[in-house]
Amino acid sequence: MGRRQFLVAGIAVAAMGVTGCAGARLGRGDDEDEKIRIGVLPLAESVPFYVALDAGYFAAEGVRVELVPVASAAERDQLMAAGQLDGQVTDLVATVLFNAEKPTLRIVRRARQALPQSHQFAVLVPAGSPVRSVADLAGVEIAVSQNSVIQYVTERLLVREGLPPESIRTVGVPSIPVRMELLSEGKLDAATLPDPLSALALLQGARLVVDDSTHADISQSVIAFRTQVIAQRQGAVAGVVAAYGRAIDEIATHPERYRDLLVDKGRVPDALRGTYTFPPLPGASVPTEAEWSDVVAWCLEKGLISKPVAYADSVDERFVSAHGE
Repeated sequence: MGRRQFLVAGIAVAAMGVTGCAGARLGRGDDEDEKIRIGVLPLAESVPFYVALDAGYFAAEGVRVELVPVASAAERDQLMAAGQLDGQVTDLVATVLFNAEKPTLRIVRRARQALPQSHQFAVLVPAGSPVRSVADLAGVEIAVSQNSVIQYVTERLLVREGLPPESIRTVGVPSIPVRMELLSEGKLDAATLPDPLSALALLQGARLVVDDSTHADISQSVIAFRTQVIAQRQGAVAGVVAAYGRAIDEIATHPERYRDLLVDKGRVPDALRGTYTFPPLPGASVPTEAEWSDVVAWCLEKGLISKPVAYADSVDERFVSAHGE
């Protein structure tokens, strides 16, 4: 079985497992079906959903929303594959994989993007490492979550910084906390970590080699909905996007009001509670076709998909302009 077939089979098996253990949820009544269920990871870009819910922004848009916290991308994707979610905070690689056989998800908004003053991912080495520059990473094993956005960002980032593709080596360490712990113990030569855990690793003695703050086009997270939900409940999806944007504006105006919520819902370690600030979140926009096409090309290179996935089938820009954001 090839890598692509294995991934597709894995999603199918996961969907069966989730459906089997959540039979009660599949039996919801009509009133419950009116809710929009959104899978939210413990990330800074998920916090606006909680702000919008608490502040009544969703209600103001006439939409009922249920936030479904998920501990990992794997859990999120299992729930989505089983039809237990209507939308989710996700990334371009995951969306390409979902749409490998047919258009299943459509991106409706960016949720976060690397910016010059705020990175999303960083390549780090342990204290005492001889690595001092990107060039020194040639042939060095870098711990990542393989076949994921972290591997994509790592490889594209290093190539952008001048490292030949054939000299890039990655090794799979799927658990981010385990990856950070092994790095801090000096048991990894290098690792790519997301913000804010990269900030914690630096606090604990790791050293930064490079981050994505100068390559915004390769690092972003997005909000995506099932195509069927968009077709049947376009107004509700538009309301979710509008409320999310309103919450981002509120956070940007009063960031200190939401520091505790960020720490609680955004996976900010206690050690950073007093110093970590809310990362800037993007205005209403969607990924460009060039950004999407590069992710598709990478997935093809890795054998994760067998044919290109069309931008027009996977990205829907109507919602970011529907309310004049």
